[in-house]
Amino acid sequence: MDLFIKKRIKAIRKGDQNAYADLVDLYKDKIYRLCYRMLGNRHEAEDAAQEAFIRAYVHIDTYNPDMKFSTWLYRIATNLTIDKLRKRKPDVYLDEELNGTDGLTMQAQLPSREVSPEEAVESLELQETVQRAIERLPEKYRSVIVLKYMEDLSLQEISEILGLPVGTVKTRLHRGREALRRQLGHL
Repeated sequence: MDLFIKKRIKAIRKGDQNAYADLVDLYKDKIYRLCYRMLGNRHEAEDAAQEAFIRAYVHIDTYNPDMKFSTWLYRIATNLTIDKLRKRKPDVYLDEELNGTDGLTMQAQLPSREVSPEEAVESLELQETVQRAIERLPEKYRSVIVLKYMEDLSLQEISEILGLPVGTVKTRLHRGREALRRQLGHL
């Protein structure tokens, strides 16, 4: 995969737009999902994802081949969504120390058997409830929660995407989980 991406990037730098279309096809769903999970709005997510790909194309010469292309692209998309969130409304930060992180997982637990229509509706309602709770988080917590639990990235990758030390990522992850636990405590 890395060789494919490196070849595509070389071709892009030589002006081959079809090579860039290959990279867009490879990452479009992941970038859209990231933007949607951060913004909570399909139209805004589509716009942000498209803008991320445009910025990546325009600034392809700044891409460092020693870095994973996906990390670079995620950083662009994450920064765009954070900018959009900041323009929406002022942030309220949860900077006080919070106790414990036991019990909260962000992964949906779907049984391996066929689900009944009632269970499917309940699952969708739960997913929507969790998504709304994530949308209410301040962007600094929302971004690490989405990247960790929904995009399944490592702490190191999140650190590189957000340009933060791993320790800060861990702290924000902890505080974001606590904020979600408080919001979802009734479930």
